[in-house]
Amino acid sequence: MKILELVDEVAPFLPSVKEPQFAVSATDKIKYTAFALGIFLVCCQIPLYGVTNLNSGDPFQLIRMILASNRGTLMELGISPIITSGLVLQLIKGSKLISIDLSLKADRDRYQALTKLTALVITFAEAIAYTWSGMYGPVGIITGTIIVLQLCASGVAVILLDDLLTKEYGFGSGISLFIASNVCERIVWTTISPYTYNTGRGTEFEGSVVAFVHLMLTRENKLMALQEALFRSNLPNLMSLFGTFAIFCLVVYVHGWKVSVKMTHAKNRGAVQAHEIKLFYTNSMPIMLQMALVTNITFFSQQLYKRYGNSLLIQMLGKWKRGPRGPDTIPVSGLAYFVTPPDGITAIWNDFGHFVIYCIFVLTVCAIFSKTWVEISGTSARDIAQRYTENKWLVASRSHGSANNPKQAMQNALNEYIPTAAAFGGICLGVLCILADVLGAIGGGQGIMICVSIIYDYWKELQKDQTYKKMV
Repeated sequence: MKILELVDEVAPFLPSVKEPQFAVSATDKIKYTAFALGIFLVCCQIPLYGVTNLNSGDPFQLIRMILASNRGTLMELGISPIITSGLVLQLIKGSKLISIDLSLKADRDRYQALTKLTALVITFAEAIAYTWSGMYGPVGIITGTIIVLQLCASGVAVILLDDLLTKEYGFGSGISLFIASNVCERIVWTTISPYTYNTGRGTEFEGSVVAFVHLMLTRENKLMALQEALFRSNLPNLMSLFGTFAIFCLVVYVHGWKVSVKMTHAKNRGAVQAHEIKLFYTNSMPIMLQMALVTNITFFSQQLYKRYGNSLLIQMLGKWKRGPRGPDTIPVSGLAYFVTPPDGITAIWNDFGHFVIYCIFVLTVCAIFSKTWVEISGTSARDIAQRYTENKWLVASRSHGSANNPKQAMQNALNEYIPTAAAFGGICLGVLCILADVLGAIGGGQGIMICVSIIYDYWKELQKDQTYKKMV
């Protein structure tokens, strides 16, 4: 309880956006959303002042897209403080370490303030850790302090933009908007990028479509040029673009799979509604948790290998070498190697054992995280039944229990679907991510899954807004 008392004292000083006095129109929501996105994209292009060296390997390369971060810019931290604070508080709340009833407005405000306070602390801690760990090269006290202040200022800006959107000035949340824009930006850039590289076979364009046009115009053997544009391994290719489109379509199709549990109101039997249970019951949360786990494993493995690479124990955790392009290093053996995806079909063919272990790891971890998240996030059958029965809603079918115990009857009805949707849905998420990795989809399976989930939620919200306008 001391934590909540502290939150009450510091809440007035936390960065915050006032609640809207009136309902915000759809046009104004679009404007606010565009404004937040514009600020984010601009910050993604402004380099940090004082950075002297970015040639060392990037320990966060696997998760930067999900964290909506851009290395060496004001968006270095991205949304990681907000996501981390949300996960930590969900775990604390699910473990009953703090007593908060989110059905009460006062407690909701305290929880939001606690989330902001935690995010600010994490922002400051990450800014210091990034600067003094040598990620930006050797910096002095003054330059290091300037970098930390820049990261903290941009972190506060992200918190405010997220607060602006979550308070219904715009659509969705800052987290969703920034992740989706980051993934879409990556897909567009790797398709039409004009950057060139000299790989020993002459100048090649990074963008897959630009490279296709260039190869077809400059190579005499058009068939070989087409083959290279489709399957080149050192830079984005057309097959990756086709794979991305195929995975997008498949995820959109599967995302709509759901079942409904019909309910009636205890005081008004004519009032009927359905509680929808999607196949992806926990949305993209299992993927985000799996990526966070992999990132921590690879980060510590990479840092330990730099310092104690001759140790057998450290080599079991992971051996690293410089990649074919750029300063980033890649794992070549050990635990870090087996929990990261193979680099295309050729890599699967060369080391099929790696692919099998990676598949088992992803499917198992996604299923476990999905079931665990249901319990700690308040979306289990028990929690949902509690909320519905408090509002006098009853399950329509009489086959799930006695009418004298409506809560148990509803819990029984929900338990027929929720545990299965959580576990099986987590496995399906893992399968789609593995398929995307095999096809070389741009942005990776995890990035595409999260992006599609976010875009789908935006579409549903716009539909809801249009339906409300028609009713009015």
